[in-house]
Amino acid sequence: MEEKKGFFTPKNIAVLGILSAFVVILQIFGSYFRIGTVQLSFVLVPIVLGAILTGVYGGAILGFLFGMITLIMGIVGVDQFTFILFSDHPVLTILTCIVKATAAGCLSGLIYGVISKKNKTAAVFSAAAIAPVVNTSLFIVGALFMSDTLNANFVQSGTSVIYFLIIGCAGINFLVELAINLLLAPALYRIIKVVKK
Repeated sequence: MEEKKGFFTPKNIAVLGILSAFVVILQIFGSYFRIGTVQLSFVLVPIVLGAILTGVYGGAILGFLFGMITLIMGIVGVDQFTFILFSDHPVLTILTCIVKATAAGCLSGLIYGVISKKNKTAAVFSAAAIAPVVNTSLFIVGALFMSDTLNANFVQSGTSVIYFLIIGCAGINFLVELAINLLLAPALYRIIKVVKK
């Protein structure tokens, strides 16, 4: 009878270690990747790869790491948006940062696991797409609970918090993030499969 392997195998630890380094670097230095006012966010790519290669737990661990870095950068004032939210709503900001990022990684792994039984290519693209959708959606939901702070600091008169969040915050950035994930995650996964052979 074959013994069932646990999650923390040497392979999974190595994969998570390497991808964790990428998550940290891409999140800390992510603000330097810009085209005009649009920030190019690459941080979800290693999270999706981790979810594909190690499953739900790996995606959740990498997502949690991403959320923690976002939160820490906000608390220390590197990320002014998060800093202002944290100043007024510390608990809601902590929950929003951690839950959105962890759920994005976790659901990428879950979606990949379910769909890969039928079609691995569709599973990779689905996992790559779900991460930015979940991350952005949960950010918007969390931010709505802090609409008083958004109104006082970010929303221009004549517009609503919803408009600010969907068009101003998410809008173009979300579409770029989705495109980056759909292009890079499947391409990198293919490279990894070739190297493993």
